Amino acid sequence: MQGKDLLTRRACLGAAASLIAAPARAQSVEAFYRGKTITMYIGTGESAGAVGAYPHLLAQVMRKYIPGNPNVVVTNMPGAGGIKLANYIQNVGPQDGTQWAFITRGFMLAPLLNVPGAQFNPTKFNWIGSPARTVSIGAVWTANTKVRTIQEAMTREVVVGATAPNQDTAIFPAALNRLTGTKFKIITGYSSVGQVDIAMQKGEIEGKVGFTWASLNSGTSASWIPEGKIKPIVQLGMAKAPDIPSDVPLALDLAKTPEDRQVLEVLCGPSATGFPSFMGPGVPMERVEAIRKAYVEALRDPMVIEIAKRQSLDIDPVGADELTKIVRDLYAAPPAAVERAKLMVPQG
Repeated sequence: MQGKDLLTRRACLGAAASLIAAPARAQSVEAFYRGKTITMYIGTGESAGAVGAYPHLLAQVMRKYIPGNPNVVVTNMPGAGGIKLANYIQNVGPQDGTQWAFITRGFMLAPLLNVPGAQFNPTKFNWIGSPARTVSIGAVWTANTKVRTIQEAMTREVVVGATAPNQDTAIFPAALNRLTGTKFKIITGYSSVGQVDIAMQKGEIEGKVGFTWASLNSGTSASWIPEGKIKPIVQLGMAKAPDIPSDVPLALDLAKTPEDRQVLEVLCGPSATGFPSFMGPGVPMERVEAIRKAYVEALRDPMVIEIAKRQSLDIDPVGADELTKIVRDLYAAPPAAVERAKLMVPQG
């Protein structure tokens, strides 16, 4: 009898636990988000160009498209080219759908290249989307150098600025030096890509390899190319962009061997993601899907389209499924190419 009573008590306790847990599991997306605040984190400083402009724009309308109409706020969490924020989203922040990250796309290479401090896995993030397709480019400030083409950068030194040795503004020129024969001299230590641009305008450096084409053509820098202040010399995407002058070559096409091209494909792979955003790996999928849907709807909002047009911000979305595939393909790159890509990261 005692055994039977014990089984009965356990069954009752289990049923009670199920009743207690049921409301939490059954809580709808709308019920969860009602009264909550979603924080859109930007993984760089306030001078973030289009990387920061898009979340600030979307935050104005996102609330009405998310079930439960939560508040939406935007804040910056700069540090190590986005590594600090990526670490936070995966390892520290709540995995409940109230934290949303927007980081310059180069950060996703950090774990692949064994960059110190990168404690996250991009293949595990819940990717939300990117508002626009764009590529990175290398360009020179025409008042500071006589160089006007990538071929000329192979015959004379060009001083370029970068944030940190493990970020794309340093990795790109270092890789081009080793794989195509350019002579970029890389000055690191700038606090943000915006500070690199300021240094370029002041004459401290001659250019930057790692401009985002869309950012360069928006905001205060939108007049630089039409006025001839800056000259693009190389594209750093997976394919030539139709809106970049055809005489600006693709870095992949400058590779001397198929193996060198594979290395550049690893390094340029993130360019295909545009301005990616994501949530943590543990966020319940029904909330992820709700945010993805709201994101798509927000990009179609007439106010967003109008303001984006005024700010010269493109709206050409990359969907969540495509982003996820790009990241997974990047992390499935040939091991030999990845090992050689690691050697492209400048030391110091």
